[in-house]
Order: sequence, then structure tokens, then C-alpha cells
Amino acid sequence: MFTDLLHSSYFSLFLIVALGFMLGRIKIKGLSLDVSAVIFIALLFGHFGVIIPKELGNFGLVLFIFTIGIQAGPGFFDSFRSKGKTLILITMLIICSACLTAVGLKYAFDIDTPSVVGLIAGALTSTPGLAVAIDSTHSPLASIAYGIAYPFGVIGVILFVKLLPKIMRVDLDKEARRLEIERRGQFPELTTCVYRITNGNVFNRSLMQINARAMTGAVISRLKHKDEISIPTASTVLHEGDYIQAVGSEEALNQLAVLVGEREEGELPLDKTQEIESLLLTKKDMINKQLGDLNLQKNFGCTVTRVRRSGIDLSPSPDLALKFGDKLMVVGEKEGLKGVARLLGNNAKKLSDTDFFPIAMGIVLGVLFGKINISFSESLSFSPGLTGGVLMVALVLSAVGKTGPVIWSMSGPANQLLRQLGLLLFLAEVGTSAGKNLVATFQESGLLMFGVGAAITLVPMLVATIVGRLVFKISLLDLLGTITGGMTSTPGLAAADSMVDSNIPSVAYATVYPIAMVFLILFIQVIASAVNGTP
Repeated sequence: MFTDLLHSSYFSLFLIVALGFMLGRIKIKGLSLDVSAVIFIALLFGHFGVIIPKELGNFGLVLFIFTIGIQAGPGFFDSFRSKGKTLILITMLIICSACLTAVGLKYAFDIDTPSVVGLIAGALTSTPGLAVAIDSTHSPLASIAYGIAYPFGVIGVILFVKLLPKIMRVDLDKEARRLEIERRGQFPELTTCVYRITNGNVFNRSLMQINARAMTGAVISRLKHKDEISIPTASTVLHEGDYIQAVGSEEALNQLAVLVGEREEGELPLDKTQEIESLLLTKKDMINKQLGDLNLQKNFGCTVTRVRRSGIDLSPSPDLALKFGDKLMVVGEKEGLKGVARLLGNNAKKLSDTDFFPIAMGIVLGVLFGKINISFSESLSFSPGLTGGVLMVALVLSAVGKTGPVIWSMSGPANQLLRQLGLLLFLAEVGTSAGKNLVATFQESGLLMFGVGAAITLVPMLVATIVGRLVFKISLLDLLGTITGGMTSTPGLAAADSMVDSNIPSVAYATVYPIAMVFLILFIQVIASAVNGTP
């Protein structure tokens, strides 16, 4: 009876997932396989003849790749526009050196192409890389090679990250303090301050006349004239002895002090008819509009003091483009705030709702794009394939954000759920299909494959360390984040984070990870199409 159940795909699927999670939670000296343990259970089941239908694997594949692209899109394109070009260059060196090492060892040891691309994906612990390796080669050898190279891909990066500061003799805590001071200028912390108007140059002049917002960057949110507290407008006139309250960076607040007068302790209370509220932008019509275009002060008598996005407080400059899910701190009269809330949407439920039309339409467009064939020459042509097409379309749609009434985004919990579901379906299917050949392949060339996989893991990290420290002279914290991101190693990042109380490695990781993931997929496709078959 149990044997019959094992040949029932739905029972086998969930049994593999359950056992995989049990294995993944086992920690040995702080190290665990996590969700990747599912593929090892699936390999074992496949060895004993259990097979999960390929259609389920493909369904999981497109879900997994699309949700990754939707999440990584804004970060991917922001990376090119940011100051992280050096980190991106090092990431490209990591991917290039890994692929060149793999191709060189392929010819040195006569390794077949499906195994080589599987080794690259396993050595860099890249499940999307495995997905595209299988999609490009249509061979179970890719997933077997992945399973052989993956363990050292996880352990090797963690050991390298742990040992590198000791070898380089760098005090990470001291380095973190130095870098934190340098990085504060990028997203300065916004604070509140009260001023007494004592500068004669601004007496009896309006805020428009002194151009306070443009001159300093601070937002004046309240005014106290005699005993009356009001929300200031552009025509509000300042008098000697008035008090104002402003929000801004430390630099902006210091400049405002030079302009208007003395900084003082405390906070101006709100009038009984005034409130400060946190409002969510959830209305589709408002997405990508600039804050200044809403003219909240003129239309509602309200002032935005700060905008919170992805855990960061942004200064509410007039040219700030609003995004779905932004949280605006607004101060004003109660009736005015109700109007602003209606304008922005302020519907928390919409943040958690999942609209399946963008998901389905995005995947359809990705599959169609993957069918396009690009020819570089008579001997070399390139097609994005299923994984590459879905990933590229998802990246672009996520960066665009909104097309007409369609929002190309998902809430964090929805993205995580669909990605996990897709990943589990995909790992279970590819693992069982590869498991039937696993033992024979490992007996034939397992030790060789393990050694080649270890080389593909180590060489890129050594290249990144030498170039990063000696050529670009970047900090070790940035280097650790770049190495773990370039190797697409989340366990490696966890090891780096545990060594220092700083988010600098995480920032570098987030900057380069989308770059590494996309270019690794492209390089694997090029290798698979340019070097067909066995040597």
C-alpha cells in the first residue's frame, strides 16, 4: 500500500517537501541546508524510482523565476544608476572567473556540457542557475552535478567569509564605525527641531519670499504666532519671536537655523483641530506622480513631513516620485487629512491583496520573450529560454512598476509564498528525475566533479579579494557583501552579518545580487549553447 502511495505524485511531492524541511532544519555547528535540502531528499526518492511529473516542475519554475524577477527588478536597475559601479565590476569578475574556470576544467578533464553548467550553478549555490542549466541542456546530468557541487558551494563561502578578516588582519567593528559615518550622507536621518525667529532678515516676510524649502531642504510643519498654532503655507508671514517646527536632515536643520534664528528644545503641540497621520499610498492613479504635483498644501492645507519607503525615511522633495506602499507622514487639519487619505487611498488591505492578473500576464509575456532567437553569427545564436525570458520580463515590469491600471508588483508575503511554492515544486521534480542516475554518475566521476566544483567556488572569491583590495581598495565589509552577493550565497551573507553589528555587508549584497543572478543565468545559457554536447 505504501509503495502505491509513493507512485502517487501528490503524496510523493508533499512527503519529499516535508522530509526536506526536516533535514534542512538540522544544524551542524550553525550550518544548515535550509530549503535546499529538498533536492537531496528528491534525489534519494528518484534513486528508488519515484518520479514527479515534469509539468509540475515547469509550473514551479516559472513561478519561482518570475517572483525573483519582480523582487529584484528595482534593485537591479538602481544598481546601474548608483555609485556601486566598482562593486558591480567585481561581481562581473566573480561570474566571469567562475565560468572561465569551469570551461577550462571542462576541456582539461573531458567533462560533458550539462555537468559543467550544473557544476557552475552548484558551486555558486544558484537555484535559478540550475533552472536555466536544465532548461538549456534538457539533461538530468545538470542537476546531478549541481547536487555534487552544492555542499562545498555553501560551506566553502561560509569558511572563506569567516577566515578572510583574520587572514587580512582587519578589525571589522572598527571598519564598520568608519564606514557608517561615510554612509550617513546617502540617506540622512530625518529629525524634528523647533526654532525661535530671531534673524531680522526674515521678519515680516513670507515663507515664499525667504524660499526656506529650497534654501535649506527642511520642511516647516508648524508655526506658533503669539498663542496660536497653525499649519504654515507659502504665504505665511514670519514675525519676530514666532516659533516654527521643522523636519529634515541635520545639515538641513543647521542651514535653517542660519536662515531664521535660534534652535530650541521641545516640540510645538498640535491644535485641537490638527493632527499628524501616517497615510499609505495604495491608489493606482497616484503611483509615479511627483509629490509636488499633488499640491497638498493648497488643496488640503496639509504638509508632508517625511516619506517612509522600504524602511528608509526620505525627505519629501517636490520631485519625489511616489511608489505603491509609500507611507507619508502628513500634518494638517482633520478635514484636510481625510481628503489626503482619500486621494492616496490609505487602504492597508490593498498592500496584502494579491492580484493574479499581473502574475499571469507577466509569465505569458516572459514565455513569449523566451522564444525569441538572437543570432550573433552562423555558429552562435542565443535564446533567452523559459527561465531567461521570464526573468528578464519580470525585471523590466518590476522596474516600470505600473502600466495603465496594472501594477507590476506583489506584497512581500505573497511574493515569498509563491516563490517558496515554485521552488519546492521545481526542486522535487528535478531531484527525482536526476536521482535515477545519481549513484552511477557519482561512482563514475563523483570525486572529479566535487574537486572541479570546489575550484569553481574558490577561484572567483580569491580573484574578487585580490582585485577588490589591491586594485579598487574597497573596505572589507563591502567586499564581504560583494563576494556573498556575487556568489549568490545567502548563508555566506548570514555568516558575514554574524561577525559584525553593521548592515554594510547586506547593502553591498543587495546591490550586486540581482546583477550576479542575471549574468550567471546569461553566462550559463551562452556556455550551454556555444559548447554543445560532450567534448
